[in-house]
Amino acid sequence: MGDPVNEQIAFETNDFASNPEPRCPCVLLLDVSGSMTGRPLDELNAGLTLFKDELAADSLAMKRVEIGIVTFGPVNVEMPFTTAAAFFPPTLQAQGDTPMGAAILEALNMVRDRKQDYRSNGISYYRPWVFLITDGGPTDAWKAAAEAVREGEASKQFAFFAIGVKGANMDVLRQISSAREPLSLEGMKFRELFKWLSSSLSSVSKSTLGSEVPLPPPTGWASV
Repeated sequence: MGDPVNEQIAFETNDFASNPEPRCPCVLLLDVSGSMTGRPLDELNAGLTLFKDELAADSLAMKRVEIGIVTFGPVNVEMPFTTAAAFFPPTLQAQGDTPMGAAILEALNMVRDRKQDYRSNGISYYRPWVFLITDGGPTDAWKAAAEAVREGEASKQFAFFAIGVKGANMDVLRQISSAREPLSLEGMKFRELFKWLSSSLSSVSKSTLGSEVPLPPPTGWASV
């Protein structure tokens, strides 16, 4: 008899038999370094709650969208891939420095492993999203991560998005996210950002597999 807690987690995250819908995976790569303490982290946590509520309003997205969360400062898989229906956002705490390079590589490994899960279970999937939010610059080696992002984007393995909160090193973000211009978050508009993300993932989850989906413009929360 296995650990019932682990069985419950496995059931929620890997129950492909009862839900054979194609999956739309998204990794949230969230900076929780010390500089996010206070209002930035409060607003990020509020944004995650809104994100869950917005996804819950879309019955198809609830079956198809999967969310994973990697936090960094230190790197931690806060939540393995979980369908939107079973997604309950953790309350994030600020800590540590900004090992962005290692966190990106961890997220890309998660995506690769999850795609293997899908293939093993005969589940089709949309191109995964990796969604980075940071208010700083990497405190570790990041060139290998930038190269992995560049190669993955070029071969359409995933779509990588970088969002810089006030204080972010946008020059480094541009080098990491070379295929897609990073965006700067206006003020503390995390809720508007997550509303956009939910809407975008809902659009993707309704689309034909393999088609390019025009995303809504990031108005109301971003400045290039």
